[in-house]
Amino acid sequence: MLRKYSLLVIAATVVFTSCKKENSNPEPEDPETLQAISVVQGDQLTTQVFNDVFRISLGVQASDAGGQIGIGTGQGIVYRPGGSSGTEGAECFTVDVTPKVYTEWPKTVTWDFGDGCVGKDGKTRKGKIISVFSAPIIMTGATVTTTFDGYSVNNYGVSGTLVIRNSSSVIEGLSLSTTITDGRVTDMATGDWHEIDAEIDYAQTAGADTPTDLLDDNYSVTGDIDGTTSFGFTWRTETTSPLVINFGCRWFGKGVLTLHWDDNPTPATLDYGDGACDNKALLKYKEWSKVINL
Repeated sequence: MLRKYSLLVIAATVVFTSCKKENSNPEPEDPETLQAISVVQGDQLTTQVFNDVFRISLGVQASDAGGQIGIGTGQGIVYRPGGSSGTEGAECFTVDVTPKVYTEWPKTVTWDFGDGCVGKDGKTRKGKIISVFSAPIIMTGATVTTTFDGYSVNNYGVSGTLVIRNSSSVIEGLSLSTTITDGRVTDMATGDWHEIDAEIDYAQTAGADTPTDLLDDNYSVTGDIDGTTSFGFTWRTETTSPLVINFGCRWFGKGVLTLHWDDNPTPATLDYGDGACDNKALLKYKEWSKVINL
């Protein structure tokens, strides 16, 4: 069954840390709590990868596309190819837009990272991300359908389909609905994988009147995720409290997720905090809790 989900914070692993947000318990030893931690790690890894793709696919530059078709969200993630002196650095990947004539649709945008390209975020990407735009994404009803050709990030292979649709009904803010189908992330060293089927809802809450300034763009993100793994368990993540993200920050600042797995009656929760732009969240399972780095 397909359920909605919240797109999670940019993170590949969960690391425990000390923090003043809340007193934390010692590292767990019981198998049940360790499994709760493992579920959160897998959920964060998988959704991080597709959050990354979401931003890249909408980040195509007007200079590469013959006009504005995305919303510039890739600027803090990867280097802009062909950038003029003093902009965003190295040209270690290419962006091909076909057709480049602005009035001709649909357009296919191919991000080619070749045999390896290190982005502004320090991640190494290989292969291709291929996105088909039906129209500029700022238009109501426009869609962007993304697939992959040998794509990997930090040695995690990525497959599946990501569809972003402009579901806006008012001009005061942008609303985006995203569907992930068979979204698999595979550890290329071990062959282990996590896979999700999901829907994401973004509702713009600030920054609509300054479309050229992404740093003041805030979004409320809601939904759930259904996931499976090569280890034989399933999980489901629900948004207990809407997540809040600013496109100038790499992490969610607020919001609470609830994670269920297999037949376990007790869920884990992940709380992103009070709005600060940091990489910390509070993981709780039963009486155990710990602040984690994302």
